[in-house]
Amino acid sequence: MPIFHRQRPRLAASCALVAVLAAFSSPAWADPSPTYAQLLARLDQTPVATEARALEEAAEARVRQARVRPNPTVSLEAENMLGSGPFSGFGAADTTLSVSQDLELFGRRGARIDAARADANTAALRRNLANVDAAGRLALVYAEAEAAQRRADLADETLTLTLADTRAALVLVEEGREPLLRGIQGESEAAAARAAADEAQAERDAAFARLTAVAQLPAPVTSVPASLLDRPPVSAPSASEGPPALRVAEAEREAAERRIAVERVRARPDISATVGVRRFEAENANAFLFGLSMPLPLFDRNRGNIDAARAEYNAAEARLAGARLDAQADRAAAEARLAASASRVRAADAGVSSAEEAYQLSRIGFEAGRISQLELRATRNALVSARTAAVDARLARVRAEIDLARQDGRAPFEGPQ
Repeated sequence: MPIFHRQRPRLAASCALVAVLAAFSSPAWADPSPTYAQLLARLDQTPVATEARALEEAAEARVRQARVRPNPTVSLEAENMLGSGPFSGFGAADTTLSVSQDLELFGRRGARIDAARADANTAALRRNLANVDAAGRLALVYAEAEAAQRRADLADETLTLTLADTRAALVLVEEGREPLLRGIQGESEAAAARAAADEAQAERDAAFARLTAVAQLPAPVTSVPASLLDRPPVSAPSASEGPPALRVAEAEREAAERRIAVERVRARPDISATVGVRRFEAENANAFLFGLSMPLPLFDRNRGNIDAARAEYNAAEARLAGARLDAQADRAAAEARLAASASRVRAADAGVSSAEEAYQLSRIGFEAGRISQLELRATRNALVSARTAAVDARLARVRAEIDLARQDGRAPFEGPQ
């Protein structure tokens, strides 16, 4: 007993200090933070969406440029002047003014426009894919921030429960119903809970910083006001066109096929027509001239570019085949993970209810002296584990919803676009 009287002030002071620190462990954030829906509404302002939109605008501009016909060529030629004899001046000069125009025969212009349209369609689909990926990343970072916030709250609550159990153990030690070792163990548990709470708060702050960066917010996020972990997944039918990644692969193959047609047309002669007028100074007369010109395909028949375009088409065809297989596997896996995660959430919630009831009964039994501190600690640890598992289960369900939403071409927890 003398030993206890010497140790009790130290134990009580330590527990009081931990209690005071616990009171300041969770600051009350005054600044409101945006919800997931609000962040999703301003997703177009993020750099990824801005880049994809700019690339689509560039592709549309190339379509407009592809429709433009080539400019005519104006030429002015003067002959038989500034020479010797009768050609010493300009009196015998022959002056020709002509205009040449590329006729773009053999479907040259149409092939160029079709190729530009295919590229623009690919850019539009890539923009949709970038938006879907950005929405999925936003949902994941938001859910991770909410999970970190819940873990921090859970750590604070665990600290509070640990302090309460430690105080109860000190009362029993003081009454002589428990050995002094139980009080020392309680103090150690309280210190460990304090460290776990500090670590959880650091993880929460880091998750808030990531959410601020991903959402491109001017002010730092300080809380998660609306829950995403508790929202049920969206039941949406699979897109008839396939997932965005598959549609991008199909558009890339079509664009590669259009480029083959462009290169084949370039192998054909590029015919130009010329119309002009010639002035004969010696005879004081004028005459019109007409002409056609075309290169002779003796050396360059564009074989290399045609083969390169055909090889790029084969590569796009292979990517499309792989994308089809991946789409089937990814959708089946996403649906299976979503069903499993929903079952896991239900099981975790049931485990939390059982653990809470078990802890309450253990606490009553401990205070009555019918249950030891070790048993109380075990039920408290089981409660903490059950609540942590519930948070993890909900985060896994969010990840499964994100995977399925990507296959549907929509934002997570939103209906089909």
